[in-house]
Amino acid sequence: MNVRLYVWQRLTAALILPLLLVHLIVIFYAMRKGFSAADILGRTRGSVAWALFYGAFVSAVAVHAPIGLRTVLIEWTRLRPRSCDLIVIGFGIVIAALGSRAVAAVVLP
Repeated sequence: MNVRLYVWQRLTAALILPLLLVHLIVIFYAMRKGFSAADILGRTRGSVAWALFYGAFVSAVAVHAPIGLRTVLIEWTRLRPRSCDLIVIGFGIVIAALGSRAVAAVVLP
């Protein structure tokens, strides 16, 4: 793995960790309070804060995961590095698109 990808993966990991912890805390809180999906959506609709929070989460994952997948593909398959690059770029785009759609579904009024 080149140094630039290594640094990007480490930076996104440092961003993902606190976001993941907050996400899990919110899930446990909602479960403990017995919130329904409608209750949760009622609290998140129109919220810029939740949009920014989950937008950052999705962005970090869309960068982080493809870098790791690239490493696995290069080490465990006979694919050429350029082929691996194209696969993981597509994978990152799919993660970003699906994640953005999920964020929009949760926060847009």
